[in-house]
Parts: sequence; structure tokens; C-alpha cells
Amino acid sequence: MRLFTDQVFFTALVNSLRLTIIVVALILLVSYSLALLAARKRKTSMLYETMFIIPMAVAMPAASQIFKMLLEPNMGFLNHALSLDIGWFSNPRTALYGIIMVCLWIGIPFNFLLFLSALRNIPSQFLEAAELDGANIIHRVFRLKVPLTTPTILYVVCTNIVLAMMTSTPVMIITGGQPGYSTVTLIYMMYTFGYQSSNYSLAACISLVTFALIFSLVYLAFVFERKKVHYQ
Repeated sequence: MRLFTDQVFFTALVNSLRLTIIVVALILLVSYSLALLAARKRKTSMLYETMFIIPMAVAMPAASQIFKMLLEPNMGFLNHALSLDIGWFSNPRTALYGIIMVCLWIGIPFNFLLFLSALRNIPSQFLEAAELDGANIIHRVFRLKVPLTTPTILYVVCTNIVLAMMTSTPVMIITGGQPGYSTVTLIYMMYTFGYQSSNYSLAACISLVTFALIFSLVYLAFVFERKKVHYQ
């Protein structure tokens, strides 16, 4: 009962859910859009495909340090390039969005490859038949390509729900859950209770709550699968 009366726990819960919803939605949108742009093989395909997947070569701790420098309020590249004056990781209103940027930068490349493979494996006769029937590009995407790649979409949604809910590394390296607990997540809270305060019982309770949330969200995705996912 102590856990459910802790205000920091509810802050961590809200932060984790907000981060998960935003990260999963944006990874799905951006990686699928990039895969659509790269689906048709061209002479320059190797060049821009390589550019899209370069972040896969960077580990999460290194990426966290890179973004910590890029978003530094006084000397960071982003503020300087866009003439902004934002303390990304020192302002409670923007700190979580800085963490989200790190998660997106790391997460998009691998999911781009998954979607690219799925789109390129759509039988060519389906695409040719749609073109002969006069379907425009929007109809071909939403009536043909998206339905035929729904198994991959389901996989991406489920795996990224798990990864987003387990986010802790950028929080440890960049903010330490601050300012004002605005970036603390459930897994980071579990880490602080279990390994810093040696309160293993409370850390175990947080892990069980996190597991229950992940299970519920993935279950909802599989409920959606029964109606919307089409297997060839």
C-alpha cells in the first residue's frame, strides 16, 4: 500500500505511459514513412538506406551523452542552429521530450529496416493490379500496403511498447530523474529503490506493476490483431 500512496510513483507512472505512447506512435509513423520512401529500389538506395540506419551503430549510453551535449542550453548545437533558448534537460516541461528524442533516434533505424523488408516483400502482382485499376498512391498505401504489412506493424508496436516502458538508461545518464521528478520512469524508480536505497521489496512491487502494465498494453495490441491484422 505504501507504493500507491507515493506521489513520486504516480509521477513515474504518468511519465512512463506518456513516453511509451509518444515513442511508439512516432516510431511507427516515422519509420514506416521512411520505409515507404525507400521501398522502390534505385541506384542511390544504398546511400540513403545507410544514412537511415547509421544510429544503429551507436549504443544507448553513447547516444545519451551525444544528446546531452546537443541539447545543452548554452553551447548545444540544436539551440544554436535554431536560435532557441531552451534548457531542454533543466526545464520540467521539456526534459521528458529530450529523453523521448534519444529513444526515437535509437529506435527508428531498426524498425525502418523491418518495414522496408515487409514492403519489399509485397507481391509485385498486387501492386501492378492496383495500378491497372487506377488506384492512386494514397489508396495503394492505405488499402494495400498497410493491410499487407499489419503483421510487421503489430510486431513493431508490441516490441516498442516493451522497450519504451523499460526506458531507464537516458534517464540515468542525462537527468537522474530530475528536474522535479519530471523524467523519472518506473524502471528508473525501481533501480533507485533497489540498488541505491536497498529497498528491494518496494523495487519488486514496482517491477510487478511495470510488468502488469506492459502485459496489458501488449494484450490490447493482440486484441486489435484479431480484427485488423491480415496474414498473407
